[in-house]
Amino acid sequence: MDCFRVILPSIKRVPVLVSVPHCGTSFPPELVEQYDAAAISQPDDTDWFVDRLYDFAPSLGITMITAVQSRWVIDLNRDPDGKPLYSDGRIITGLCPVTDFTGKPLYKDARLTVADHEVARRRLTYYKPYHDQLAQILAELKSMFGKVLLWDCHSIRQYVQTIYRDKFPDLILGDVDGAAASPDIIATAFNTLRQSDYSVTHNFPFKGGYITRAYGKPLENQQALQLEMAKINYMDDKETTYDVVRAGKMRMVLQRTLSSLVDQLAAG
Repeated sequence: MDCFRVILPSIKRVPVLVSVPHCGTSFPPELVEQYDAAAISQPDDTDWFVDRLYDFAPSLGITMITAVQSRWVIDLNRDPDGKPLYSDGRIITGLCPVTDFTGKPLYKDARLTVADHEVARRRLTYYKPYHDQLAQILAELKSMFGKVLLWDCHSIRQYVQTIYRDKFPDLILGDVDGAAASPDIIATAFNTLRQSDYSVTHNFPFKGGYITRAYGKPLENQQALQLEMAKINYMDDKETTYDVVRAGKMRMVLQRTLSSLVDQLAAG
């Protein structure tokens, strides 16, 4: 079963990889009957349409990798050993979640955990292929250019009070408190994002998930940044449908930011 899609650049390749690990909506046939049917008919924790939002990236020479399976099958942005990303009391769905962000059970039997052997099977079948491919592309680009940037793309409803009591900022740039990228790369991304009408924060309330933390190695010329955004900025007021006008405005900001980073990598 496919675990990812790779979209190659339509022009000369540049040393940037865009990853979209939470856009998947598929449930494998051996698991689908175990889930609550209503929940998986519209898996709300999905980063809806983020792959569509960034589909301009190949025209900039950027390679893309996007998920196929739902994060409710296995979360590609979690530590493979299940280590939590945060310890501040927010709800943290696991490697193989059993509830959504609101705490609602995902499975018909309202199970509290997924058995260890099943977690191991999903990790091998669905998690490892995505990460192997991601690592391979990064290695290829670094071999070609001597440097590489991973841009990890996410979105979230503007209100998820089990994670954060207030309304989320429009855009949240994460670099694991400076550990995942060099200061100049961080500054270029943050300052370009701020040259917009959107509210922008840095490392709060998200500082980067497992992908940013695992692959950001600035001392080895491998940079990683995560961008979280509130869905209201590219979806309708109910945050269920893609809004072409809102998305068009956001795409301009994203394109400008990624273009600035491509230019910096070329000059550096």
